[in-house]
Amino acid sequence: MLRSAFTRNALKTIVPRRNISTIVDLNYTHQFPASANKTEGAIVILHGLFGSARNWGAHSRAFARNLNRPVYALDLRNHGASPHAEPMTYSTMADDVAEFIRKHGLKDVSLIGHSMGGKAVMSVALSPAHSNLLEKLIVVDIAPSRGPLSSDFKAYVDAMQSIESAGVSTRKEALEILEEVEKNPDITTFLLTNLVPSPSSSKFRIPIDILARSIDELGSFPYAPEDGDAPWDGQTLFIKGTKSKYINRRNLPTAEKLFPGMKLEEVDSGHWVHSERPIEFGKLVEEFVGLI
Repeated sequence: MLRSAFTRNALKTIVPRRNISTIVDLNYTHQFPASANKTEGAIVILHGLFGSARNWGAHSRAFARNLNRPVYALDLRNHGASPHAEPMTYSTMADDVAEFIRKHGLKDVSLIGHSMGGKAVMSVALSPAHSNLLEKLIVVDIAPSRGPLSSDFKAYVDAMQSIESAGVSTRKEALEILEEVEKNPDITTFLLTNLVPSPSSSKFRIPIDILARSIDELGSFPYAPEDGDAPWDGQTLFIKGTKSKYINRRNLPTAEKLFPGMKLEEVDSGHWVHSERPIEFGKLVEEFVGLI
């Protein structure tokens, strides 16, 4: 089980809203229902930091089958097979996702995001330029809070940089370096899904240098009630792991102000709700999104 890495203290900082970078054409996987519907009532899923679309394969298949909806799982910028680009902010990620929705002609979208992906989906909903794209929003174990990431993430990035500079040729050698900062096998296995072993010099498919420069930004969030930001009034479901502190009594009021139509459900799990309790998680999502 991955440890909580987002802090829970909201900091009153000014965050730029829009970016000047080129929008990234995101890689994705898809699952279509038996009806062959590709656009109506689409479900779009965003992973967390160091994750990818393939983390959501089982849920994507289940949602398409059980809800008769098309399901798209995206690789966010600098993750999976999507292009590498800066800046890596929640505003740029929101722009990428919104462009994907428009490009594919998706309608009445239910947007699901876990952790970093949860902040990205909230940024789509709260952006005046994109909020009309969504019908429903599901935020998995993260709040719209501002604050630095924990030192764990910096340690992971440093270790991954060390793996690349050491020129290791096997996953075992990479694991030995990673275990200097992390002993939990669930975490090391997850991080090493990004490794591309090579006899000459193994590299990560994700741009570690960009992620290193983006760590501070990824702890932030571009919207806050105290900044006068308008809320998103659409149907919103927050799913919290009871053993996780990502959503807590300090940041929940902010979520309630920004998403007044929200309801909160809890699952007996840690931060990785969808993988620790897949049946319970899937049931909550399917009941909230509904059959078409």
